[in-house]
Amino acid sequence: MAWVDGFVRWYNEEHLHSGIRFVRPVDRHEGRDGAILAARHVVYANARTRTPRRWTGTTRNWTPIGTVRLNPEKRDACSGH
Repeated sequence: MAWVDGFVRWYNEEHLHSGIRFVRPVDRHEGRDGAILAARHVVYANARTRTPRRWTGTTRNWTPIGTVRLNPEKRDACSGH
């Protein structure tokens, strides 16, 4: 039980989740992800302006993710869609 509690706390409060643009799940759940991602966009845009030779293309996409589903491909396969 202690291990699970620790894991859940880490996952929600420390882990930067790649599926939601590297924000913590708690930030996503509490609506802070938009501000976090907007700030990251500014940092990347400024870095690209300062040192354009380091960038071969556009910066990372920091647009907030819309609807999030657990295992969407499995969900769709099970529902027949």
